[in-house]
Amino acid sequence: MINKEPIISKDMFAPAHIDPSKSEKIAKPSLNFWQDSWLRVRKNKGAVISLVVIVILLILSFVGPLITPYKFDTQNTDNHDLPPRIQGLENIHWLPFDGTLTNKAGITYNVYEVRHVKEYYWFGTDELGRDVFARTWKGTQVSLFIAFMAGLVDMVIGVAYGAISGYLGGRVDSIMQRILEVIVGIPNLVVAVLMILVLKPGMIPIIIAITFTSWTSMARVVRAQVLKFKNQEFVLAAKTLGASNGSIIFKHMIPNMFGVIIINTMFSIPNAIFFEAFLSFIGLGLQEPFASLGTLVNSGYKQMQAFPYQMIIPSIMIALIMVCFNLVADGVRDALDPKMRD
Repeated sequence: MINKEPIISKDMFAPAHIDPSKSEKIAKPSLNFWQDSWLRVRKNKGAVISLVVIVILLILSFVGPLITPYKFDTQNTDNHDLPPRIQGLENIHWLPFDGTLTNKAGITYNVYEVRHVKEYYWFGTDELGRDVFARTWKGTQVSLFIAFMAGLVDMVIGVAYGAISGYLGGRVDSIMQRILEVIVGIPNLVVAVLMILVLKPGMIPIIIAITFTSWTSMARVVRAQVLKFKNQEFVLAAKTLGASNGSIIFKHMIPNMFGVIIINTMFSIPNAIFFEAFLSFIGLGLQEPFASLGTLVNSGYKQMQAFPYQMIIPSIMIALIMVCFNLVADGVRDALDPKMRD
């Protein structure tokens, strides 16, 4: 059998037809910095799940006290120290929602049946008969409010102080940095005690105590960024065009630091939550009948052996909030870091 060679014609060497209208077409849509960062945040499953959990906790902190028939500060001493019991789950004995307790003798009994209580308390009650479910979500609401306010004040003071110090430089920078070092040397607990002695216990003294020294880390980070930016071309161009120092700092430099500012603010929120819980736990936080996660842990700690749920539930909330905020902050930091780009 004779193999025939392929026939090569001149038409096979003709130049390809190129449409000039499509030569400059970009197949993939262009993304700005924030859109590209969000796409990279979405690839971090831990950060996305944590963000969803934070949103759910924020919603429940406002909705939770409304979906229970009991108020967080209403006392009913007849129903004190009841364990958690939830409709539909009370017959599943391996879940901790069947209303049973185990006494020191090792005997498990249903507290609701012994006391002839017909109501359902989803997270149980405390020593004064107050609903732990309503108090937990009210305490979450208060703790998150204090943390967000502390983070906001931390961001405003720290950014302004660090930007002014780094931009002006010279003697002004030296004086401002010495003041900052003095403030850093003052322990937070000493400031908190002084605030409680001067002011009445409440949210405002706690916010002041948290923000008095916590903004220093933000100021140092912003100062370092300003020192890096102030000799770059866009700042020199703004000076040449006659822009004022305030305009250069707040309209040109700070927008280029949004990533660093957001990351430091998100890391400061869980620290503020932990410090507020610590102050409340040692008795320097909110006073009765107000509730925060720290006050709930403090009251539950006193009865931890007999009624462990009173301490475990708010402790889980504190741990969950802190872990989720730290994971989201890690994800945002990686997304905004140019070195972490794909």
